[in-house]
Amino acid sequence: MLHTIPEQRPQTPLLDLIDNPDQLKSLAPSQLPQLARELRAFLLYSVGQTGGHFGAGLGVVELTIALHYLLQTPDEQLVWDVGHQTYPHKILTGRREQMLGMRQSGGLSPFPKRSESRYDSFGTGHSSTSISAALGMALAQQLQGKKQHTVAVIGDGAMTAGMAFEALNHAAHTSANLLVILNDNEMSISRNEGGLATHLARTVKQKMDGPASADLFQALEFGYSGPVDGHNFSLLLPALEQALNTAGPQLLHVVTRKGKGFAPAEADPVGYHALTKIEPVKAAPATPKRPKYCNVFGQWLCDTAAVDNRLVGITPAMREGSDLIAFSEQYPERYFDVAIAEQHAATLAAGFACSGMKPVLAIYSTFLQRAYDQVVHDIAIQELDVLIAIDRAGLVGEDGATHAGCFDIAFLRCLPDMLVMTPADEQELSAMLTLGYEHKGPAAVRYPRGSAAEAQSGTTTPLQTGKSRTLHQGQKVALLNFGPLLDTASKVAEANDYTLVDMRFVKPLDAEAISQLAGDHELLVSIEDHAVQGGAGSAVAEHLQQARLNTDLLMLGIPDRWIAHASRAEQLAECGLDAAGIETSIRQQLGYCPSGL
Repeated sequence: MLHTIPEQRPQTPLLDLIDNPDQLKSLAPSQLPQLARELRAFLLYSVGQTGGHFGAGLGVVELTIALHYLLQTPDEQLVWDVGHQTYPHKILTGRREQMLGMRQSGGLSPFPKRSESRYDSFGTGHSSTSISAALGMALAQQLQGKKQHTVAVIGDGAMTAGMAFEALNHAAHTSANLLVILNDNEMSISRNEGGLATHLARTVKQKMDGPASADLFQALEFGYSGPVDGHNFSLLLPALEQALNTAGPQLLHVVTRKGKGFAPAEADPVGYHALTKIEPVKAAPATPKRPKYCNVFGQWLCDTAAVDNRLVGITPAMREGSDLIAFSEQYPERYFDVAIAEQHAATLAAGFACSGMKPVLAIYSTFLQRAYDQVVHDIAIQELDVLIAIDRAGLVGEDGATHAGCFDIAFLRCLPDMLVMTPADEQELSAMLTLGYEHKGPAAVRYPRGSAAEAQSGTTTPLQTGKSRTLHQGQKVALLNFGPLLDTASKVAEANDYTLVDMRFVKPLDAEAISQLAGDHELLVSIEDHAVQGGAGSAVAEHLQQARLNTDLLMLGIPDRWIAHASRAEQLAECGLDAAGIETSIRQQLGYCPSGL
């Protein structure tokens, strides 16, 4: 049992012999426990160097070894759900040394990625997709006359999503050689919620007392086996081998412990879900850290709940990430963690709104994509009072393209009567949450990951629906800022004497202000941490066209390509959304580019 993150690279003589799964097969079963110990030690060391997810990976070390020991990967396809538990898989499939560049620009992705390795059968970052993908692969193998199994490894948290059950339901009516491994550790990020978690816990207890109840999966016509200890090779290997040698849809229930082998993570699996990289010890900062945007939201939620007992908070398993911790403790009867079920979360909010409550749906931008039909059909069309607090909007840094929230403005602003707000700082976020909460009809506030910007001194302007604020009156060029890049835009405006406007609202757009700015300036520049296509700049362009205004418009945002993992600052620079990039784009648009830029 390890108790600290190793700062020096550990000795791993057995692991050093393994560069691909074929070499793994040369080991005797009696050597696998030693390999697991070395793999855990190296995993802890590498994540200490780079940061990243590791609690889930520690829990599947033996399972990962066993799967590659028995399967003929990559010919036999292995699909990992969510993907944050695949670090051991990457280490065993020829990427051990590259782990030290994980999540960095040009380095390994923190999730499975087909273009990165032939052993990554399917790219995953969101949860609950593995069974559907693996079933498609298994059916393809069947049509091609092949007998091998395709394997999906899905956590019990990911199994709570409707998509997983849709795939199970379909698989039951096929003869595909699909093996679903249910990795049961009672955790997603937080403790699992709901009836499935209760059922699995009861099944494990029954196994300890006698034969296990597998009625749920047997009712779905799956061949069920388990529960089996996922850390005991003498039990795990034969259970896996039997399942792989049985035709048709099979489900193997494997019990693991998140954070296995690292004492702090076993004691606190929530706190050790992920790790920031170990930095050299420095003197304490002179000024306290700024609160994160999600912290501002969490405080607002508690403050508002204290004065309005109609408020209910809903999250699809993101209690910690969206900072509903204090709210869940202070108002447990009004806190609803619906597990990984974004569609249900949105329609649950609609149901609350129909009965006189005031639901606040806290959800990551990239996860809101999964609930879009429910937002349209159940919330927007019925004009219900639902406030959607969109966390992790825009580029998110090291988690990469799967977790970037680049499209929410585009898919929300096209909905009639949807209020869409883009706060630039801590003060605006609180004010917009209140405005959206009091708004009659659906409202959305999008805010980024990371520390909240402090309101610029002397710029406080009362918030009015659809009204912008001018922060600097300049000439020739007007910068129209939507959201958290205001500080960067401010530096550009001051350095070049450009007009700077904090637009605040994407919908309704401050059309009157834009028309006036168009008449007074040679160039309008929209700035947003969102895809250019369909974003806030597109809304500005639509207004200019409708108003028959010929003022030139430069739309700056995330370009039409996937932005790979890197630091958020590096991603913004790549997109030309740092100060130098914005200045260069403007100068090029105006027709000149001095040397040195």
